[in-house]
Amino acid sequence: MLGGVASVAIFTNQSALSNNGFQVASFLVVRSSNLSRKYSIPQPFFKIPGFREHIAQFVASNNGNLARKNIVFAIPNEKDDAEKEGSDYYIDYPVIVGQKEDGSSCAPEMGTTFSLLPCGEGILRSYEINGKEDGLLAKLMAVHLHVLAMEQWNASKLKMSHKNYLVSATNLIHYLALKSLNIEQLKEELSSICFLNLDTINQHVLASLSAGIRLLDNVKYDSSSHTVSYSEGISSTKSLDKQMKGEFSINTLRRSASHTADLLLGRLPEKRNTHIMVTVGEEAIESETLMKDLLNAGTTIVRINCAHGSPEIWSEIIRRVKRSSQILEKPCRILMDLAGPKLRTGKLQAGPCVLKISPKKNAYGQVIYPALVWLSSPGAGSPPAHVSPDAILHVDGEELLSKLEVDDVVTLFDARGKQRTLKIISRYTIFSGVGYMAECSKAAYVKSGAKLFIKGKRRKLSAGHVVNIPPLKQFIKLRVDDLLSISRDGQNEENNSTSSTGAHRIACSSEYVFDSVKPGEPIAFDDGKIWGIIKATSTSEILVSITHAGPRGSKLGSEKSINIPRSNIRYEGLTSKDLIDLDFVANHADMVGVSFVRDVRDILLLRQELEKRKRMDLGISLKIETKEGFEKLPLLLLEAMKMPNPLGIMIARGDLAVECGWENMAYIQKEIICVCTAAHVPVIWATQVLESLVRSGVPTRAELTDVAEGMRTSCIMLNKGKCIVEAVSFLHRILSNHSTKSDAEFKPLALSRHDF
Repeated sequence: MLGGVASVAIFTNQSALSNNGFQVASFLVVRSSNLSRKYSIPQPFFKIPGFREHIAQFVASNNGNLARKNIVFAIPNEKDDAEKEGSDYYIDYPVIVGQKEDGSSCAPEMGTTFSLLPCGEGILRSYEINGKEDGLLAKLMAVHLHVLAMEQWNASKLKMSHKNYLVSATNLIHYLALKSLNIEQLKEELSSICFLNLDTINQHVLASLSAGIRLLDNVKYDSSSHTVSYSEGISSTKSLDKQMKGEFSINTLRRSASHTADLLLGRLPEKRNTHIMVTVGEEAIESETLMKDLLNAGTTIVRINCAHGSPEIWSEIIRRVKRSSQILEKPCRILMDLAGPKLRTGKLQAGPCVLKISPKKNAYGQVIYPALVWLSSPGAGSPPAHVSPDAILHVDGEELLSKLEVDDVVTLFDARGKQRTLKIISRYTIFSGVGYMAECSKAAYVKSGAKLFIKGKRRKLSAGHVVNIPPLKQFIKLRVDDLLSISRDGQNEENNSTSSTGAHRIACSSEYVFDSVKPGEPIAFDDGKIWGIIKATSTSEILVSITHAGPRGSKLGSEKSINIPRSNIRYEGLTSKDLIDLDFVANHADMVGVSFVRDVRDILLLRQELEKRKRMDLGISLKIETKEGFEKLPLLLLEAMKMPNPLGIMIARGDLAVECGWENMAYIQKEIICVCTAAHVPVIWATQVLESLVRSGVPTRAELTDVAEGMRTSCIMLNKGKCIVEAVSFLHRILSNHSTKSDAEFKPLALSRHDF
C-alpha cells in the first residue's frame, strides 16, 4: 500500500468513439516497479450528474514549447435533461500538452499508458506564469481524480468501517492514493509559486486538493477569461458532495483527529499538547509517594507491562494510581500491555541475597564520601524524595528503631565476618513510622539476617536484624566469538552453566522458535545490545556465535528480548497468557496494548475476545514493533476501524529498530506518524525517551532532539528509572514551554548597518 506507483492510465473503448468525442472508459491500469494490475472502474466513479461518461487523460509538462490542447472533457447525457436546469453541464478542461523536439505531441495515443511525470528528460522552467498555472491545474485535477478513484476501488472496505471511523478511514484511503503517485516534480512546482504543500495535507487530503484546484482555477479564470471553472464541475462528484456538507472539510477532519485522541488518551492538561505516559512496576508499591509525585510532575497515563509482575501487584498499582488521581484531582488513565509472543531469555538461577555498600573513593583508593544508608522497618515506606541513599536496609526490630537517635552508632558483621559501623546522621518521619539516614565509611557486604547493635559506652544492645535483601540478578557475560547455547529448558540449574559444546547456556521461554530458525540467520539479544549468527539448530538447542558485544563484554540476563529479524517464525498472535491477562485488563484498565501485531488476523482475534468480554469501549493501542506490522499498517488500521473502540498506535522503537535495521528507523517512524495522521489515529512515541535523564539525572543533547520529534505525536512514553520523577517534570516543562512560547521570544539577532 505504501509503494510508489509510476503511472496511471485510462484506456477507452475504441468502438465507442464518435464525432462527439470519447464516451466510454472501459478499464484503468496502474503500473509500478512492483505492481502491474488491471482494475475495473466502477460505474459510479465516472457518473457525474449531467454526463454520460467522464474520460480524463492527463499529461504533465514538457521539455519543449508548450501548447494548449483540450483532451479532457465530458459528453452531455441526453437522459439527464431534467438535471441540466440551473447548471452548466458541458465543461471543457484545458490541459497543457507538451511537444517533442520533432514537433509531435507527447500526448499518448489511445490504448497506451500515460504518466503523471513530464515526458522527455528535463523540464522547461522559462515558460510564462499562465502556462505554468494551467499545467499545475491539470496535474492537480489528475491527482484529485486518482484519489477519488482509490476511494471507489475501496468502497466495499470503507462500508465496513464503524461509523465513528468512516470519515477517517476514507481520508486514509485518500492519503494512500496520494502516496502511490510519483509527484515530486509537482511538489517542486507548487513550492516554486509558494502554493500548496502536498507533504502536510495528510490529515485532510481531499479538502486540500480541492481548495488548491479552486485557487488555481480562479487564477486561470482571471488571466484567461474562461467562463467555466473546473471547481464547478468537480464539486458535483459524490465525495465532494460530502465535503460541501462538511464531512471532509479541513476543520471537521482536524476536530475528528482531536476527538479520537481524547477518547483514547483523555483530555490534555492546560498548556500541553502532548500526554506523558510512564511505565511503572513493583517500585510503585514500594513507595507510598511515587504515584503522587508522578502525577504532580505531569504524568497523565500510567503503563503496566503484563510481561512482568502478577495480578496482585497490578491491582495494588492501579489502586494507588486511582487513589492519587482522586486526591490530587488530576485525571490519569491506565494502559496495560499484553506480553504478546515476544521471544525472551529464560530465568537464570537467583544469586545470593547480599547487598554491597560502597563509599566513594578517589583514584588512590581513599574514601572521600561515606556511603549513605537508609534504615527503616519493612512497612514504613520509602525514603523522602529529596534524599538519595546509596543503599536501603529494612530492619526487623522495633526496639532498635525506637531507641535510635542522631549521632548513635550501629554496628554489624557483614557476610565476610568483618565488623562495620553505621553512624546515624538524621531522622525522618515517613508514611508509616520513622526512618534514619546513616553513614558507612567502609565497604560492606550485608546479607539477610545480619544482626544490628547499638554501640554504647558500657554495653551492646541487641536490637534487630536485616531482612528482605533481594537476590542478586545473575547474568552471562558474552564477548565476541563466544558461543551461546539456547535451550528449551525452563530454567538453568546453575549460573553460567555450559552445554556439551562448552558454550554459555541460557533458556528461551518460547519453544516454537526452535522449529523455525535456520543456520546463518542473525540473532539479537537485549534490544540489539548483543548480536550473533546462528551456527546450528536442533529440536532442543540453538547454537549461536557472538559477533557483536561491548569492548569488555556485554551482560545477558533473564527475560531479555530475542530478535531473529530474517526468520519466518510462526507466531501465535494472542498467546494463552495474553488471553488470561486480558480478563484482568478488561476489568481494570482503560486501554489494552496489543504487542507484536503482524497481521489482520491478530485484529480479528482481538475483536472476538473483546466481544466475549463485552468491552467494545476499551481503548486499543496497537504496538508496531515488527517489519510485518509496519508494512501492513494501513490494513491493520482499516481492520481496527471496523470496531467502535478508541484506537491508537504505539511506535515500539526497541524491537522495531532491531527488526527493521537501525539505519531505517528515522524513515519508518516518520512514515508511521504520517499514516496515522491521515487516519486521525493518535500515536504514542515510546522506547528510550530521555533514558539518560531517567537513569542518571542528566539528559543528552540527542535525547532532547528526540523529544522534539516526539512532540509531533499525541503521547510520549518514559520508562522507569531512579530519576523518573525528575524526568517527567523536565519533560512537562519542555512540552508546556513549547505550547506557550511565542515566536517573538526566539527572534534571531538583528544586524544593523554598523555590523558591516
